[in-house]
Amino acid sequence: MEYRRLGRTGLKVSAICLGTMQFGWSADEPTSHAILDKAIELGCNFIDTADIYSRWVEGNDGGVSEQIIGNWLMKGHVRRQDLVIATKVRGVMREGPNDQGLSRQHILDGVEESLDRLQTDYIDLYQVHWPDEETPLDETLIALNDLVRSGMARYIGCSNYPAWLLAKSLWISDVQGLARFDSLQPHYSLVHRAEFERELQPLCLDQGIGVIPYSPLAGGFLTGKYRRDSALPDSKRAEGVQKRYMNEQGFTAVDKLEAIGRNHNATIAQTAIAWVLANPAVTSAIIGANTLAQLEDTAKGAEIRLTAEEKAALNETTAWK
Repeated sequence: MEYRRLGRTGLKVSAICLGTMQFGWSADEPTSHAILDKAIELGCNFIDTADIYSRWVEGNDGGVSEQIIGNWLMKGHVRRQDLVIATKVRGVMREGPNDQGLSRQHILDGVEESLDRLQTDYIDLYQVHWPDEETPLDETLIALNDLVRSGMARYIGCSNYPAWLLAKSLWISDVQGLARFDSLQPHYSLVHRAEFERELQPLCLDQGIGVIPYSPLAGGFLTGKYRRDSALPDSKRAEGVQKRYMNEQGFTAVDKLEAIGRNHNATIAQTAIAWVLANPAVTSAIIGANTLAQLEDTAKGAEIRLTAEEKAALNETTAWK
């Protein structure tokens, strides 16, 4: 497994980050623990979760993914200091007026609860999940700075931020001498490019922001299980994938991934991951898994090195203006 610096920091993270949104949803706790064990075996030291995972599952109050990770940590299969654990704050955790958002109150309450569920005394990377238009930006940034100064969080990052808001956040942090965002978690894949590449990519390269894309396989579309004239797979995400990606451009991208993958004895999914990791702005690709076989297969994408010609050919299939 390759390890890369997270942005301009000295923190080294694996090129594959284990995403745990499925934990407590499509993967029960024993399966989730087995997936975590396999990720460590494969050399992955980077785990991403969020406080709201899996609140959308009937009967769950949120925090289930964090709880599952915390229970796994207590088994002592790996030293805590050998892991980089990332979680997020922003979403609705309960029904009270202050049980969501990026206010100082919700951030301070949220980090305490995440630490309790994760059964650890610090979070390596604490991220804001998406913007909060109702809270002053400096209130959010000062609260995050206090977490870093106290040691409760070692680094901070953001997710789903537009370029203008990320740039403004960095400016406020620099002017006020606050801890700054060291990472961005954007939606990015071969079939979802312009949102990141148009403005966020040059900003992150210029400012030394680590990039850890989510959904690099486009909800499973870039695994090859969605094909022309074939029935939709039995998947909880199938309907959303159909609306977003099942078009001629998307299918052409899958065909090209398959053809280039043959040059490397690689699957479509592995080649899609290799394409994301070939971007010099990207630090680590977040991949989720419901099974051990799925994780082991997809993680091999980090071992593939595309040629400049192969990357250009893939770029051409989804070129944007």
